[in-house]
Parts: sequence; C-alpha cells; structure tokens
Amino acid sequence: MIFIVIRIDIRPEKKEDFLAGITRYSAQVREEPGNLVFSCFASVERPEEYAVIANYVDQAAGEAHVSSEHAQWFFGWLPSVVASVPKIVYQELPDGVGWSEMGEVVLEGR
Repeated sequence: MIFIVIRIDIRPEKKEDFLAGITRYSAQVREEPGNLVFSCFASVERPEEYAVIANYVDQAAGEAHVSSEHAQWFFGWLPSVVASVPKIVYQELPDGVGWSEMGEVVLEGR
C-alpha cells in the first residue's frame, strides 16, 4: 500500500477557491481504481492549514493517479491558492501492512 500525507498551507483570501477545488478533486480521486482513501482535513489550530491523507493499493495505482487528467489539473491549479509549497510524506508499505486499530484506545462497554 502507498501511504501519503500532504500538508497544505493556503492563502487566507483563497480559502473558498481551495475548498471548491479540493472538493472537486477529492471526488475525482476517490473514483480511481486502486484508490483506498482520499480525505482532506482542516487544522483545528491553524485555519490556513489542511492535511490530505491518500492511500493507493500499490505503486501502479499511485502512478496512474499522478498521470491522470484531474491530477495534472490539480498540480497546475494548486499554486494559485497555496501560501507555500506543500509538504509530503510518502511511504510504500510492505504487503499486509496498512490501517489497524489504535491499541491505546479502548471503547467503553466493549
């Protein structure tokens, strides 16, 4: 599995543009074969900071994503709304490794 986290700092005056664009892009990415997760989250402490979490089944799915028409649109559009170059963590995980339950948290009554 490919595991990606991207931190995006947007220009405050471009917030509405960013939200419209990331909403459009997220819907397109989620339709891709091989996409497992694509979600964008707002920081609770910094109103200009967003994080994107993306997971793909394998390297081929990630490469297909990057070469897609909507990804090329996104990479060209993003500079118009960001305050700085986004930061990325990209990890290719071994087979069988992925999301698991957090052991430190136990639900009450279960």
